[in-house]
Amino acid sequence: MNTADAYVDELLDGLILTDPRLTRDGRAVTLAKGGRDGVAIVSGGGSGHFPLFVGYTAPGFIDGCAVGDVFAGPSVASCEATIRAADKGQGVLLLYGNYGGDRMNFDMAAEMVDLDGIRCETVLGTDDIASGSPEEAAKRRGVAGLVLLYKIAGAAADRGDDLDAVAATTRDAAAHTRSIGMATSACTIPGAAGPSFELAKGEMELGMGIHGEPGIWRDTLRSADDLADEMIQRLLADPVPAPTKRVALMLNSLGATPLEELLILYRRAAAKLKEQGIDVVLPAVGHFATSMEMGGLSMSMMYLDDAREALLRAPSDCRYWKV
Repeated sequence: MNTADAYVDELLDGLILTDPRLTRDGRAVTLAKGGRDGVAIVSGGGSGHFPLFVGYTAPGFIDGCAVGDVFAGPSVASCEATIRAADKGQGVLLLYGNYGGDRMNFDMAAEMVDLDGIRCETVLGTDDIASGSPEEAAKRRGVAGLVLLYKIAGAAADRGDDLDAVAATTRDAAAHTRSIGMATSACTIPGAAGPSFELAKGEMELGMGIHGEPGIWRDTLRSADDLADEMIQRLLADPVPAPTKRVALMLNSLGATPLEELLILYRRAAAKLKEQGIDVVLPAVGHFATSMEMGGLSMSMMYLDDAREALLRAPSDCRYWKV
């Protein structure tokens, strides 16, 4: 990087140069070309998790993203500007992770645009099962499963659903999405004196959050098969309203973990699901929601019915989405 203060704005400059469909007004990035005419989808969050959040500003996904500093939520002004720029007169779905600062600022922005007749509905990503019990699921963090929700919401809006229908479809998808992560090494926020947390060499932590939030247990590094077994077991044990026998399975690198290791883990995870009579019909392996250069990965699973599977398979054009 050049300087810590310029980190976010310079990465956004680079992003805009790589994708001429995007336009930028400060920390508000919106899809200027190829956007939909109906319900707009707006998200937002801190930098440092690329391609989450702003990388999914693309046809078939979200229409705009309010960008915050590294590991910090976007400002009220950025949220408001993004909503206004993305709105096409059919209402706006606000779809973002369940973090206190993000909720507060998006809520304030929604109240402000409501004065001018722009109606918003909110759906939160709450897929991280390590951050709360099933009884307190509403308190859970939103992590990589949010990408699957972007795809669901975008496809529902593309087919012409109104705001209430897009929100209901996305909430239902969120209720059927679960994630769990693990870390093997810390990341360093630009400008910080040192890593965001301490993890000794040869250790791992299951359930650690994407900002270094404490997980479920810390121990010596486990084998890929042992780790996949436990992650799948925990995901399957977490209740959903109507589980099915086919899923979308996303293995996501948190930054430093290579694709080769994700593939080793995927082969075991798919086999364990097969033992339970569950088919992976939409596998996704790659960098979808990172945490700077953190070592580790997350596993996200969405139970699919015909409707959700059709939405995930619907046409889109995002360079960071491959299934």
